[in-house]
Amino acid sequence: MTARQQPLRFGLVGTGYWAQVTHAPALASTEGIEFAAVWGRNPDAARSLATTYQATAHSDVSAFLADVDAVAFAVPPDVQNAIAIRAAGAGKHLLLEKPVGTSVAEAERLARTVRQARVASVVFFTARFRPDVRAWLADVTSRNGWAGGWAIWLGSSLLESSPFNTPWRRDKGSLWDLAPHAVSLLWAALGPVASVTADAGRDDVTHLVLHHESEATSAITVTLSAPEGAERLDLEVWGDPGRSAMPAGPSQPVTALRTALAELARNARTGHLGHPCDVHFGSEMTRILAAADRKLTRVRRTRLASR
Repeated sequence: MTARQQPLRFGLVGTGYWAQVTHAPALASTEGIEFAAVWGRNPDAARSLATTYQATAHSDVSAFLADVDAVAFAVPPDVQNAIAIRAAGAGKHLLLEKPVGTSVAEAERLARTVRQARVASVVFFTARFRPDVRAWLADVTSRNGWAGGWAIWLGSSLLESSPFNTPWRRDKGSLWDLAPHAVSLLWAALGPVASVTADAGRDDVTHLVLHHESEATSAITVTLSAPEGAERLDLEVWGDPGRSAMPAGPSQPVTALRTALAELARNARTGHLGHPCDVHFGSEMTRILAAADRKLTRVRRTRLASR
C-alpha cells in the first residue's frame, strides 16, 4: 500500500450487544480499515472487547480520538451525539447509528459540525446497505407513477429476554428505534418527506402518515412491544406500475455494515463527502421524528385528560 492507501484507523464507541455482534466483527473484517481502539462507558467491557480484537482500550475520550482517523458508534443517541460532535470537531470521520439526535437542535448541531470540519459521515440505516434492497430501490426509482406505500414493523425488543431491551429503547420506543428505518426506505422509494401525521396505539405502538414532496403518501406502523409470534417486517409501494414489495431476505447486519464502512472510508480518502445516508440526511430524519413525537405527545395528553 502507498501512504495514501494505508488503512483508516477506526475506533469503536460502545461495548454492548450491538457493538459485540455487529460493529466489532465488521470493523475487524472490512478491507482498508484497521480496528484500532475501543472506548466504552464500562472500562472493563472496553478492555475485554479490545483484547478480543487486538485493539487498544481507552478510558479517556481525548486519548481515544487522538488514536484514530474515524469513529464508529454503537451507543444510545444522547451519548453518541455529544461524542460525535467532539469527534467531528477533531477531524474524525463518522459511522453513526440512527437517530443522530433526539432533538432537532442536537441533530443540526452535529450536521453543522460535520460540514464545517469537512469530514465524511454515514448513518447506518441497515437495509439501505443491503444489495438486494438497493437493487429493489433502483428498480422502483427507475419507474414513475408511484402513489404511495406502507411499512409494518412489529418488533419484540421490549421483551425481558431481548438483548435489545435497553433503557433508551424503553424511554423512546419504536418511533425513535424502528421508524427511522421505515422512513428512510420510503423516503428513498417515494422521495423526500415534507411532513408527517402521527397517532398512538397501546404501549409504544406508533402510526405515521408521511406526505412526500412527490405528492405520494405512505403509512407506517411500528412497535417494539409485539409478542414473538407476531414479529413482522414488510414494506411495499404501489401506483401506476402496480405493487412492489421490498425483498424479505435476511438483514445480515455485519455484511451491511461492511458496505457502510467501505463507502465511508472511500469518501474519507477521496474527499467526496456526500452520501445518501450521511449526517445531513440523518438530521432531516430527526426533523421528521421530532415532529411526529410532538404530535404523539398531544394525542396522549388529550387521551389522559379525557379519562
